[in-house]
Amino acid sequence: MKEAYPVVITKENDGYFASIPDFNIDTQGTSVVNAIAMARDAIGLMGIDLEDDGKEIPKPNSVKVQVGENYTVTLVDVDFTQYYRKVDNRAVKKNCTISYWLNVEAEKSGINFSKVLQEALMQ
Repeated sequence: MKEAYPVVITKENDGYFASIPDFNIDTQGTSVVNAIAMARDAIGLMGIDLEDDGKEIPKPNSVKVQVGENYTVTLVDVDFTQYYRKVDNRAVKKNCTISYWLNVEAEKSGINFSKVLQEALMQ
């Protein structure tokens, strides 16, 4: 699921402050580009945390953005599906059943069952 969220960026003495109103969270960066990357990361982490807790991810512009002078509002895109894949690399044990003869042949060949299954599922 891809979304684009408004982010309010403010210049601070030591970098840039990024506020993400839809999630009610803030982050910061050393440059505008870094602040946007940090905002994307914060949105991604918060989104998968909400999903893991069985809660809905807020829709973009669910909170009205109010800004004053010296503020920049930009949109930050996040692909939650891709982000989830990137950060959640936990190993999960799965059992599967194969024929005895196939098991014997695979073990003779030194086949890594987990690797073969992972590669097949990714394809």
